[in-house]
Amino acid sequence: MALENAQFDAALSAAAGNDASLQLELRNAFVESAELQLDLLKRSRCDANWELAAMRLKGLAASFHAGQLQNLAQEALVSAPGEPTVIREISVHLAEISGQQ
Repeated sequence: MALENAQFDAALSAAAGNDASLQLELRNAFVESAELQLDLLKRSRCDANWELAAMRLKGLAASFHAGQLQNLAQEALVSAPGEPTVIREISVHLAEISGQQ
């Protein structure tokens, strides 16, 4: 998990430089976007909507080098719509990233 957070923090630093307020803003925007996709996963009742939300989440995670979130999104892609385990794991991970553990 430490390497995961280090890679994510490095991606934020690369995008925002030494500007701590911009890094925080980017982190919050990332978490907000990821939580939107998580919400769509929670409400998905068909394969197409579930897959679309999981693919968007995976792409978002890839753009910020958030490997663990990418892996969880991949798990969602191979799971049935509404799979509670993967939803819970994504939710916990997003709370860790946002510092709400």
